[in-house]
Amino acid sequence: MNAPIETFFSDFPLYSEEDRERIRAAYDFMDTLKAGVNRPSGEPFMDHPLRVARILASLNLDADSVIGAILHGSMEDLTLSRDEIEAKFGKGVARIVEGTSRISGLKMQNKTVQQAESIRKMFFAMVDDIRIIIVRLAERLDKMRNLKNIPEDQQKPVAQETIDIWAPLANRLGISSIKDELEDLSLKYLNREVFDHIKALVSAKKGERAGFLESAEREIIDAAKKAGIELNVTSRAKHFWSIYQKMKKRNKAADELYDLLAMRILCETDAECYTMLGIVHTIWKPLAGRFKDYIAMPKANGYQSLHTTVMGGEGRPLEIQIRTRAMHQIAENGVASHWLYKKGTSKEVVTADHLSIINQLKELSRDRFTDEDFLAQIKDDLLGDSIYVFTPKGDIIELPAGSTPIDFAYHIHSAVGEKIVGAKADGSIIPLSESLKNTQVVEIITHPQAHPTRNQYNSVRTAKARQKIRAWLQENEPAGDFEKKEQPEGERPETAQQRLAHRKGSLELEGTGEEKRDFDSAVLKIRIGDTTNFMIKFAACCHPVPPFPITGYVSRGRGIIIHRKECGNLARIPDIKNRSIGVEWEVPPEDAKERKKKKAREA
Repeated sequence: MNAPIETFFSDFPLYSEEDRERIRAAYDFMDTLKAGVNRPSGEPFMDHPLRVARILASLNLDADSVIGAILHGSMEDLTLSRDEIEAKFGKGVARIVEGTSRISGLKMQNKTVQQAESIRKMFFAMVDDIRIIIVRLAERLDKMRNLKNIPEDQQKPVAQETIDIWAPLANRLGISSIKDELEDLSLKYLNREVFDHIKALVSAKKGERAGFLESAEREIIDAAKKAGIELNVTSRAKHFWSIYQKMKKRNKAADELYDLLAMRILCETDAECYTMLGIVHTIWKPLAGRFKDYIAMPKANGYQSLHTTVMGGEGRPLEIQIRTRAMHQIAENGVASHWLYKKGTSKEVVTADHLSIINQLKELSRDRFTDEDFLAQIKDDLLGDSIYVFTPKGDIIELPAGSTPIDFAYHIHSAVGEKIVGAKADGSIIPLSESLKNTQVVEIITHPQAHPTRNQYNSVRTAKARQKIRAWLQENEPAGDFEKKEQPEGERPETAQQRLAHRKGSLELEGTGEEKRDFDSAVLKIRIGDTTNFMIKFAACCHPVPPFPITGYVSRGRGIIIHRKECGNLARIPDIKNRSIGVEWEVPPEDAKERKKKKAREA
């Protein structure tokens, strides 16, 4: 009888006898083939896969996942085919082993391309069976736990890749137990001095912290009993990476930070969560702007909880999370909690179509990206910070932080993005280049004659919007500056005078000594912020033309109406104060240069 695998079953007794036999058979199969083989670190070959299997079992994953962990790497090391693995251990195991093999088996000369292609394959494997990625996450966690066993010159690159890709991925899948440990271990190897400092500080204040948290827990439990609510309360110091991020954000040393304590309250129902929130706020004063309701508006990874920060006893800030036990299960195990091990169900193919990251990946798989584009998309769009905004119908849209109304429009549909001319946030017109904020209601204004512009390309945040705008500009402006092609020798760029041929006539501006141009309104452009692509109409009453100062107001259904600033009719427009918007003339680059030269000569 093999002692290591029997210890595994003793520690994780959740598996049925049938599944135990399958797991034992996989372990014995690999152990026989790798008998006496050691890894470069000197440890027995089977120690690593068994540790990975233990991580998966601690997440309560099914037998196929555990067997996949034991066999991962077997296709390369033992040159086993998928058919052989399927014949011995079943279709589900074969899918997981082949998926993990496909991800890790890439060897390319170009490091950037290799990283991008590896990540591409890894993420698209998620679409087929997300257990492949969870096995890889468990493997990465074990690698980080034992990083001291690899050469020192390789430790930092592994830690950097972990913090760039793997920890954010665990976060997007909602597996906070793995995310937190990956972040802390990465910090240990990327900035050992800071890690040791935070560790010493947290350890030194452990006794002091325990008394404060114990008193706070007692107050909450007593108040909950009076309200007839049964709950569990746990408290802890925040993990090291979280403290490190606060240090950087606030430019303070660890011992200058006070909100390092966190408490978690677990209730039975949503209603009890909100009741406890009210009770907590009667015990301690809440800090303004620190409340978040992720129960009403869950995160993209399925996370739900109420977050609040209060000023506790002794003037210490205390962060409190309130959630149900079911929510806590998802918060800790994330997507893995959707198929916790149940006897007789481990043969099912597991997907997670409710997760936005999976749906985004499915959409990505239909588009053509270069490897560099794809890597940027993964790091920025899928693994970066997110904001949540609403459509006018109340649908929640998740976008990367810093996204503009143009990104929002392309997220809705490419056709909407191409025809965008304006946007409203919470009922007010905003520039198309302005970053959206959490919980705004965003409305897009379109016009059939509108089209993408280079200004839009420069202001968008998401890779999808950039790719779509870029494709349109390449197709419709093949010889433009967008491609940054050199002008053929002998050709000169169009001059201001040539471009002004589009305009009609000329006469002198009174009192300025400049030529007055009679402009063709079809080529006049106005700018709001950095954006020019708006649906506009020029008022007939005051005939606004450059260089006279102008203002605009948002009409009902006719776009933005442009008046001269001194136009007397503006005062007669209903609700003009709320409908007016600051606009200015879009000055052609050559005209701007000529004006600057003229002013310099006059000076």
